[in-house]
Amino acid sequence: MNETDLAFTPAVELARLIRHREVSPLELVEIYLQRIERLNPQLGSYFTVTAELAIADAQAKTEMLATAAELPPFFGVPISIKDLNTVAGVPCTYGNPALLNNIPNYDDGVVTRIKQAGFIILGKTATSEIGSFPYTEPTGFPPSRNPWNLEYTSGGSSGGAAAAVAAGLCAIAQGSDGGGSIRGPAACCGLVGIKPSRGRVTKAPVGDRLGGIAVNGPIARTVADAAAMLDAISGYFTGDPYWLPDPEPSFLASTQAKVSGLRIAFSTQILPLGTADANCQQGVWQTVQLLEQLGNTVTEACPDFSGLVEPFQMVWQAGVAASGLPVEALQPVNRWLLARTGSVAEYLRALSQLQIVSRQIVAFFENFDVLVLPVYLHSPIRVGEWAALSPEETFQNIMRWVAPCPPANATGQPAIALPVGFDSHGLPMSVQLVGKPAAEATLISLAAQIEAAKPWIQHRPAL
Repeated sequence: MNETDLAFTPAVELARLIRHREVSPLELVEIYLQRIERLNPQLGSYFTVTAELAIADAQAKTEMLATAAELPPFFGVPISIKDLNTVAGVPCTYGNPALLNNIPNYDDGVVTRIKQAGFIILGKTATSEIGSFPYTEPTGFPPSRNPWNLEYTSGGSSGGAAAAVAAGLCAIAQGSDGGGSIRGPAACCGLVGIKPSRGRVTKAPVGDRLGGIAVNGPIARTVADAAAMLDAISGYFTGDPYWLPDPEPSFLASTQAKVSGLRIAFSTQILPLGTADANCQQGVWQTVQLLEQLGNTVTEACPDFSGLVEPFQMVWQAGVAASGLPVEALQPVNRWLLARTGSVAEYLRALSQLQIVSRQIVAFFENFDVLVLPVYLHSPIRVGEWAALSPEETFQNIMRWVAPCPPANATGQPAIALPVGFDSHGLPMSVQLVGKPAAEATLISLAAQIEAAKPWIQHRPAL
């Protein structure tokens, strides 16, 4: 296997190769660092590359191979961390140049889990400013570009993470999703992205500022990779405000389970914000036809998400205020959002309204097991496409584009984005599956069946 093939090998397979001494952690790290050095200048996928730390960790793990009797599941596999999450001793900018010298002295809980699983951290990937936008173009940093076509965005806010995985600049990536920030970049870049259920992955040690809408999760090349990483990062940390029991069997085992006879709803329209374009509709129709062929019952139906729009926006605006960044340090859209931030009472009323509407949405799943939706309502935008618009116009465009994603954040339900082909622009085409609360296993099993019927691992961007 040549170096390029290794760079695009699924993370679970790389872990197997390492355990069998067919490749060493040091060899893999060197391959990925060389690719980062060569390709990151055009992709903008990493803000910070921790080459020295990665090499030292890889050397130590390579030496351990000779004597270790048991190894953690991803021992020696290179990974990236989104720059909204802290890694002790490594800058954490949150996509804002005012924080270039912000060096935390602790790991986020999800990073602790990643280290315990044996991963080697290559660096911090690009994010939109404080994770606010579905494109990754923060002031003071290069924009994150789509490896399939550099004129287009890789999505956001985990845009750098998705670009890095799609371009072979890491084996797998950690992302976070507060309104589609895992699913959107995965869709833009032809990858699998899981937004876990609320409480599945810890938010330790700092806690949650957004009423439970934001979660950490995997961005990967295959369903099995994403499932295995979700196994690795799941679990309770002392003091977590909400949590779920560990899955039994594992999420990775769920990729081998054949599910059928499910009641599946689908829609290409998100009330009140719009209808998907032809490309995104095509992905949904192809997927539901396949699911019907696999023995499931398919019905066109969807909850009404109208009641979520205003309270979700209120909570999102409060997140900008909670960042603590001065107004002059923010990009124009975040300044506009900050100026609209309401009172504490309004924020609490918005959270209550989110919970009321969420109950109505979850009740829809008493009659259905899975809801199939587009990830976004239209294909990826070009880098800088909305740069000349006013903040209000930009925000309205964002709301319409990402409309299928925030409902699962509000309800806390799991959702998975997976590629299903290419659109008329030659960019990846994707759908998302939304499941019942805490039912990631069902989504993973179904996604694995779709992947087996229409594999996509053989596709690579022609960088």
